[in-house]
Amino acid sequence: MGQPITVAGLSEIVSAHEHFVLLSHARPDGDAIGSEVALKVVLEALGKSVLALNEDGVPDNLLFLNGVEGIERPSEPVETEVVIALDTANRERLGAGCLEVLGEGKLWVNIDHHISNEEYGDHLFIDSRAAATGEILYGLIQELEWPLPDVARDALYVALSTDTGSFQYSNTTVRTHRMAADLVGRGLDVAALTARLYHDYPYRRVELLRALLETMQLTDDGRIAWWTLSHETKERVGMQAGDSEGLIDVLRAIRGVLVCAFVEEMADGKVRLSLRSKDPSVNVCDICAQFGGGGHALAAGARARGPLEDAVARLLRVAQATLPPLNE
Repeated sequence: MGQPITVAGLSEIVSAHEHFVLLSHARPDGDAIGSEVALKVVLEALGKSVLALNEDGVPDNLLFLNGVEGIERPSEPVETEVVIALDTANRERLGAGCLEVLGEGKLWVNIDHHISNEEYGDHLFIDSRAAATGEILYGLIQELEWPLPDVARDALYVALSTDTGSFQYSNTTVRTHRMAADLVGRGLDVAALTARLYHDYPYRRVELLRALLETMQLTDDGRIAWWTLSHETKERVGMQAGDSEGLIDVLRAIRGVLVCAFVEEMADGKVRLSLRSKDPSVNVCDICAQFGGGGHALAAGARARGPLEDAVARLLRVAQATLPPLNE
């Protein structure tokens, strides 16, 4: 288990070393990719040698973002001094390929905002109050007076916007809006970036949504909604990484729903659970913890045993036991 590190301590690590590898979780989202891009550009502006890796590469919906061309998939053994894991609650989610090419003997720094972080690595910089890992990085950059190139500025905004549901989720705070305002003040084009981020999807995403809606179900009391995605459907619509990002908000928006679930069949026979809560009384991180997963109180995920129908049944039993009594 790692030890917490201060901003000054993190600055000392950066000053004392020249070669860095950045990692983020498999099946990356906007916060994972945005954080990698931003920190890579900032460290390079400080004169450091930086390699950014991701097990699955950059999803299709984020390829427009400047700087993502610098994120590679793992291939050959990597020599470095410091590894910085970003936005990843447990080491395994960094991916077997990334862990294999890094080997042993590196200094590890774990920077994250998940409440379920397993505190792996040598040094921990974890703030579960932060809306996104990008928000943590922004705070570090400001406090240490590090440079903030335009590429990093835009990447941090993507990290912040995507992990707050475009500033709609309850993790959005005064701190969040102040960060966004500062990035805009630095020349960020909100309209252009938002258009690429939320209004420029491929047609297959609409086909995917239609297929998901056909599987949608609600419990009798209307408090749990879910849909399922089979491996066959993914192949039929030609689904690619990133296509499903944000679709669960369709379920979350249903009046009366407290918990919603995206249940996806994976190629290895496992089932991916992605849960959202819109009521603070229901902690979906606790639900996912019973399947070996984690995340945040209102957004969490896990991997469960298949088949798909059995995973749904187990999930519903756990989720229903977590809901408050109807008379409350």
